[in-house]
Amino acid sequence: MKLTWFAHTAIRVHVGGQILVADPDEAPASVEREELLSGADRVFSLATHTNALPLIDPAVWRRRTPVRAIDETPAETEILVSSIGPFAVLVDAPGEPPLALLAGSSPPAFGRWADDGVVVLFGVREALVATATVLLDLARPRLIALASDEETVDLAIDELREHLDGASLVSLEPGLALEV
Repeated sequence: MKLTWFAHTAIRVHVGGQILVADPDEAPASVEREELLSGADRVFSLATHTNALPLIDPAVWRRRTPVRAIDETPAETEILVSSIGPFAVLVDAPGEPPLALLAGSSPPAFGRWADDGVVVLFGVREALVATATVLLDLARPRLIALASDEETVDLAIDELREHLDGASLVSLEPGLALEV
């Protein structure tokens, strides 16, 4: 899995052999839109309250059972992109940890899947810290990636340090890819 954040909620995700792009219109003018969308298999919205993605309940959602490569059908290898609430998307790709993209100030309910997941938090200041704190009270993700300005990231690191309990915390830099 490779995450490249540009600004706001504009992010490009390479996962399970596909390229997903969220909110290309939120990228700064310095980012070439054609390049951002180049090769994209799916484009979806994270910045709007509603989107065209299927809605699932993240509290009861479970990852698909892995199957042997020889037994796979196209439906079992499909990457599922679902809404898990306002400003929240869950990406389920076989062989990859679940990826949650959260841009809202109130995180959705989390199930057991979140303990092995990768969570990208978009936001500013106290709202981002509050979302991360709630998340860490409910689950222990493999990785929390902060997509925000430097001041917010510094605040979040200071505030979240004692809550991590084994979860990794990283900062995404605009235009730089993070390999997970």
